[in-house]
Amino acid sequence: MSWRARLQAAVGPLSLDVDLHGLGTVTALVGPNASGKTTILRTIAGARHPERGEILVDGAVLYRSQDGVDLAMEDRRIGYVPQGYGLFPHLTVLDNVAFGLPRAEGAGRGGRRRSRALAMLEEMGCEELSHRFPKDLSGGEKQRVALARALVIEPRILLLDEPLAALDATSRRLMRRFLADKLRERNQTTLMVTHDPRDVEALDATAWILEAGRVVQSGSLEDLRKNPRTDFVAEFAGVGFAPGS
Repeated sequence: MSWRARLQAAVGPLSLDVDLHGLGTVTALVGPNASGKTTILRTIAGARHPERGEILVDGAVLYRSQDGVDLAMEDRRIGYVPQGYGLFPHLTVLDNVAFGLPRAEGAGRGGRRRSRALAMLEEMGCEELSHRFPKDLSGGEKQRVALARALVIEPRILLLDEPLAALDATSRRLMRRFLADKLRERNQTTLMVTHDPRDVEALDATAWILEAGRVVQSGSLEDLRKNPRTDFVAEFAGVGFAPGS
């Protein structure tokens, strides 16, 4: 699976100009607040529209300004887990997971949508939650259900916006290990926003550092530690910054 996102957009005071491609299995977008990280995820998912550029995933053109191509969110086959999980409070866990699957597969008790949703919950280790509502779930359980809903559509790419930020320290540690194992097991191409270097390290991710709407540095966490190019990169990597090094 390969993907490329070339985005150029003006979002309020932010001028976003990003060219991401050939990034491997897991890529982490890192940067200060208002640097454009969530904007990139929402643009790839189809919730925002750039002024110009293109988005290609696995050879499919999702957006290309020069040709007037702009697929609807439901046609992009993008798995998206926003901050706060985005679960529908009025739907059960099972119905939440089945929501993004094609209606043609049938919604009845014996329908394929229901079977696929149940199978995905089982894969996530939370099939016993199928009849509960989001209000009855812990933070870790909500995260697994949101991940199941994103993965059940067999996405071209999985987008995760601060997937562990809302969890307590113990749940965050357990979920980080679970997420790393699951993405590796599925060989799932993933783009993740995070503020935690432990996420980058645990998921063996390539970090792209975004400041003021532009990528200023990329590499593994070890690469960033060896040669931080900005104060922010040094702070994120946990090392000092020597200008001009």
